[in-house]
Amino acid sequence: MSTAMNFGSKSFQPRPPDKGSFPLDHFGECESFKEKFMKCLRDNKFENALCRQESKAYLECRMERQLMAQEPLEKLGFGDLIGGKPEAKT
Repeated sequence: MSTAMNFGSKSFQPRPPDKGSFPLDHFGECESFKEKFMKCLRDNKFENALCRQESKAYLECRMERQLMAQEPLEKLGFGDLIGGKPEAKT
């Protein structure tokens, strides 16, 4: 039985994905931020738009501790929350 694969011709070089994969918080450095975010979600019937401040704080914690790549908050969808301007809850 022969195969069409030639393992010597190309070397596969794996690389991490650009988004969506980041180190776990093994030491619980951002645990309190995560818990506040999860409580907000539970209290608001998982309507994430009502928990944007908590989400922003959690992501900032992760970026400060190199648990995810640094990204501008505007690029993460929090441009309207920068500078202490809270989003109006409806």
